[in-house]
Amino acid sequence: MSFSRAQKARCFLTHLRCMSNIPENTVYGGPKFQDPNQRVTLTNLRQKHKRREPIISVTAYDYPSAVHLDTAGIDVCIVGDSASMVVHGHDTTLPISLDEMLVHCRAVARGAKTPLLVGDLPFGTYESSTNQAVDTAVRVLKEGGMDAIKLEGASPSRISAAKAIVEAGIAVMGHVGLTPQAISILGGFRPQGKTLASAVKVVETALALQEAGCFGLIVECVPPLVAAAATAALRIPTIGIGAGPFCSGQVLVYHDLLGMNQHPHHAKVAPKFCKQYTRVGDDINKALLEYKEEVTSGSFPGPSHSPYKMNNKEFDGFLNELQKLGLDKAASAVAEAAEQYDKAKSSNGESPAKD
Repeated sequence: MSFSRAQKARCFLTHLRCMSNIPENTVYGGPKFQDPNQRVTLTNLRQKHKRREPIISVTAYDYPSAVHLDTAGIDVCIVGDSASMVVHGHDTTLPISLDEMLVHCRAVARGAKTPLLVGDLPFGTYESSTNQAVDTAVRVLKEGGMDAIKLEGASPSRISAAKAIVEAGIAVMGHVGLTPQAISILGGFRPQGKTLASAVKVVETALALQEAGCFGLIVECVPPLVAAAATAALRIPTIGIGAGPFCSGQVLVYHDLLGMNQHPHHAKVAPKFCKQYTRVGDDINKALLEYKEEVTSGSFPGPSHSPYKMNNKEFDGFLNELQKLGLDKAASAVAEAAEQYDKAKSSNGESPAKD
């Protein structure tokens, strides 16, 4: 019986999996096929927007948080340059580099298989020219594994960048209101839209980004009525953060909404508008203190967290080899440790350190 090349390849892979201790689904380490019925797409977002269903977004920066977003069924995951502050400990979003952002993007992409993934273009990577903007956006998709990019502001150069990126075939999310990359001009992290001129500017910049081809907009730190005006004026969805309830959806930072960071730096940078749905940071601090106390007292690791054993034959041979090597002190320590360990095991009704 003759076999085709494909049949031979399948037989070889089956044989290889039988020989390997690697789980079957990781033998091939390349990108995994995305089920179009599973991944949230721009079409899905437009349909939700048309049905007036809120779009749920969360900003996350790593694999564990991305897995949580996946499990919760979040619509959009934004890998934000706010990682500069939340993860890297800077006071602003400006210091983070494109290479650092790509590390965060790849980690999130490995964990979040369902949400639409949007990666921020960091400060200094798209302002110089449309060519620079397109090149950066291409890297965020190709190297970062994102589905779309986000850029801030609506100055003429930003509008040109947005248009060029869209024309290059890349989906773009805009960002109006408080744009953290512009704090040098804004004079800090200050809410926008509180005056007549500022409110009109928020709506006008939103319209300009829509005309540039953006599929949606972040509206940050503006009065709710200004966000309502922008949302009503646009055909595309708005995602609010500190902008009240009248946007097409909402976004919060993963660490903020979980109350993860309980330290002076985070107290300085935590936004006033964020609701903490839990205080994970308190649980983390408590767990670390308990761990420190148990290691100090010697109660951890106990028998239940020391699961690996030697059989009697190997144990005796190990002692003999230590003695042959002239390591009598080590041999005595092993014998003493085995005796102590067996006592601890027997007091807990568990099997001894050696079989």
